[in-house]
This record gives sequence, structure tokens and C-alpha cells, in this order.
Amino acid sequence: MSFLHKRMHLNQGDTVVVDCSHQCNIMILTDSNFNNYRSGNRFEYHGGFYKMLPARITAPHSGEWNVVLDLGGGSANVRHGISIIRA
Repeated sequence: MSFLHKRMHLNQGDTVVVDCSHQCNIMILTDSNFNNYRSGNRFEYHGGFYKMLPARITAPHSGEWNVVLDLGGGSANVRHGISIIRA
């Protein structure tokens, strides 16, 4: 698998904190955008490519969110942790 995924409920202003043993693309996506991402279609996200970790991404609105660690098409033995700082 070229990505790691966790689905969670976030409230507006909550901050997702992701620590990872490798630099990677870290994104939060709505369900519809996550489905587009998995299908290879156009999608929108919050986040980006992080060389310096931990990454912090704030939810722009409340709802169900998908936290994705994209390994850039490859695979690796990745150690990671995901936590939330509530608004």
C-alpha cells in the first residue's frame, strides 16, 4: 500500500498532529475527496509535503475527515503517530 489512512471526526479548529519516521505527503480530506484520491481523480485537501515533522494541520470545518500519509507511490516500513489537539 502506498498510503496510510485513518478516518476521524474533527471539529472546526481541531489540529491533527502527525509524526512520521519518513518525510511524506500528509493530507486531511473529506470523504468525497478521499474517494477521488483513491480513484486517481482530481481531489482537494489540506496539508502538503512535510520534510520537518511533526506536521500540524487544522480542520477548516467540522465533520468526518480522512488523514492520509501518502508515501509517494512507494512503500516503506513507516513508524507514525496521529493525535488531535482539540480547539
